[in-house]
Amino acid sequence: MTRYVDIHDMRHLIRQLGAQRMTREMEACIREDFLRWEDFQKSARTANHSKGGVIELMPVSDSKLFAFKYVNGHPGNPSVQMSTVMAFGVLADVATGYPMLLSELTMTTALRTAATSVMAAAALARPDSRSMALIGNGAQSEFQALAFMDRLGIRELRVFDVDPMATGKLLANLAPQIRSGALQVRRATSVREAVQGADIVTTVTADKAYATILTADLLEPGMHLNAVGGDCPGKTELEAQILNRAKVFVEYEPQTRIEGELQQMPPDFPVTALWEVLAGRVAGRDDAAQVTLFDSVGFALEDLSALRYVHRLALAHDVGREIDLVPTMDDPKDLFGYSLQGADTARKAA
Repeated sequence: MTRYVDIHDMRHLIRQLGAQRMTREMEACIREDFLRWEDFQKSARTANHSKGGVIELMPVSDSKLFAFKYVNGHPGNPSVQMSTVMAFGVLADVATGYPMLLSELTMTTALRTAATSVMAAAALARPDSRSMALIGNGAQSEFQALAFMDRLGIRELRVFDVDPMATGKLLANLAPQIRSGALQVRRATSVREAVQGADIVTTVTADKAYATILTADLLEPGMHLNAVGGDCPGKTELEAQILNRAKVFVEYEPQTRIEGELQQMPPDFPVTALWEVLAGRVAGRDDAAQVTLFDSVGFALEDLSALRYVHRLALAHDVGREIDLVPTMDDPKDLFGYSLQGADTARKAA
């Protein structure tokens, strides 16, 4: 039978274990898989674009596990009380094709995106980084803030969003960390004010448009840029000149060139694969004054890592339930006969 983890199960796990612990543990899973990068069959995601957004499928596999994620990006959804990004995914056994896990991935994707961000920043940002500008204060923002606070010791957060209500929501959700003194949060009135003096700059915007959220004149020596915002062809957050001034790191280059900040650059623009830095094959930051940029678009391998982590948690904590997603038959060749069985008989056969 297939383990099914829905949104309520994931909320239970986050309340029980905490978002920070889950992000740390998920980062470890992602790192393990990135260090086996060459073991996986990889491809850029398949995207169907519409006027209002995009729907994508993201597959990846190694010799044992196959995973895919269904995910959308519809920036106008909040106006109809729906999330901009919604997702679910499947983890399957390669040997048989049997689906082991069907899981929500909306909240899980927020955790895995934060986990990937801090994994990259730990390798690329200056070790003494203590302040971060967070540009875009929507659904991803708290996960990013808590992950950087927990993993990298960020103690000062400068926040800005064109929607003041989004920033108010962020401040309310971070109130426990603010009250405890673990985190100082400054509400900026502009991108420039938020970025000035920040060690790390994270952009997490969702508009499906070529935009210039960050310009090259805002760069300071030693900054690390974490460009996270929902990516697709025709959507950017950074001025192209920033890429010319920074050392750029990517997940899966063929996908990033299609939909990341990299789509603004010529095909031969040099980039460095993050997995090679993690594996010690190439250098990350060259010196303390260098500007580094993680052009993050989200890659399917991160979702496979997240799904196997969720599967492990679900079994360990008895979360979710077993469902008959595919038939189990006495005679696997007699699907028609199985379809005619009564409900009670079918359950016994299963």
